[in-house]
Amino acid sequence: MENSLSAIGDCVQKRCVVCGEERSHIVASINKGGQIVSVQCPQCGTRSRFKKGEGLNVIARAREGAPYNWASTYRKGQTMLHPTFGLGEVTAVVDPGKIDVLFSDRIRRLVHTKV
Repeated sequence: MENSLSAIGDCVQKRCVVCGEERSHIVASINKGGQIVSVQCPQCGTRSRFKKGEGLNVIARAREGAPYNWASTYRKGQTMLHPTFGLGEVTAVVDPGKIDVLFSDRIRRLVHTKV
């Protein structure tokens, strides 16, 4: 199912041509009709064309995320609004005190649960 109103920074499930794994890719460009033209793999940075019907699901990120707070505890899938990097989605809990967050430009490692 392809969402005709996609935006740059949204995520779409697609098999990476370099990594060979199916994962969320960041929408890098769209046409005037709002359809996805190209996506970028956050893991390896490869930018590839997106063919109609290729993605499994287009996941428009939640437009409202709770403000990022390093003292809060996050889990995979939560969205946040970082004051510098903008809207992001937690992709992994690395350590008890570190998380990987997917922002529109790349994945960044942030601290959480810090007292």
